[in-house]
Amino acid sequence: MPLWTIYHPADAFSDADKAELAEKITEIYGAVMPRFYVGIVFQAIEARNFFVGGKPAERFVRMVMEHIARSFPNIESSRRFIDRVNAILKPYLADKGYDWEFHIDETPIDYWSINGHYPPKPDTEDERRWRAENRPSPRTHA
Repeated sequence: MPLWTIYHPADAFSDADKAELAEKITEIYGAVMPRFYVGIVFQAIEARNFFVGGKPAERFVRMVMEHIARSFPNIESSRRFIDRVNAILKPYLADKGYDWEFHIDETPIDYWSINGHYPPKPDTEDERRWRAENRPSPRTHA
């Protein structure tokens, strides 16, 4: 389950921007896992409450990505992912004069539950069913 928390100035994103960005982020993950795994929280922060380097951060966006459903197998795959994310973010941030930063936390899949179900292992019959139905259900395999 990827969960993105996007801390941003209140006027950084329109509602349409948020919807477009959420769809583009979900598309990245939807190629390999159920789309309903993807959660995105836009958290508006007033400039007087957001500091970087001890100074108010009026044109800065900070993101935290929590990866639970998958882990990167190597540095090359993480770099490809990061480059893809930066390309998606560019029109919403760089092109509008915002600076940004993000980091990715990876949590083992064994420390997660959704609607009371343990998620299926990647690329299994159960996960394919979850992707097709776009919802969790009891596992049929260990």
